[in-house]
Amino acid sequence: MGRNADGKRSALENRGKKESVGKEYKLRIYIAGESEKSREAVRKLEKICEEYLGGRYEIEVVDLMKTPQLAAGDQIFAIPTVIRKLPPPMKKLIGDLSATEKVLVGLDIKPKRNQKC
Repeated sequence: MGRNADGKRSALENRGKKESVGKEYKLRIYIAGESEKSREAVRKLEKICEEYLGGRYEIEVVDLMKTPQLAAGDQIFAIPTVIRKLPPPMKKLIGDLSATEKVLVGLDIKPKRNQKC
C-alpha cells in the first residue's frame, strides 16, 4: 500500500485494514483518492462486514491514485469495486454499496450463524 510523506499509511488505508490471522473473508476495495465518495464506500463496506461477519473479515483498501498498476491484476474498470479474495471462488462487486442486500448477494457473504439477513 502507499505511504504518505512520513512513510506512514494514510488514515483511509489504516481504517480498512484488519488483522488477517484467522479471518474467513478477505476483501479488497478499490477506490480513487481520499474523496468523500471513497471514504463513504469504505465506511459502508466496513459497516456491512461488521454487522454480518462480526470480525471474521479483513479489508484491504487500494487507492488507485497511488497505485494504479494494481488495477490490471483484478481487471478494475470502475470504482468503487470490491473483490472477495477468500473464501473461493473470487467475487467482484462494482459500484454503489448502499444496498446492503445487493452487497451480501454480490459478494456471497454468509452472515454469522445467529444473524438473520
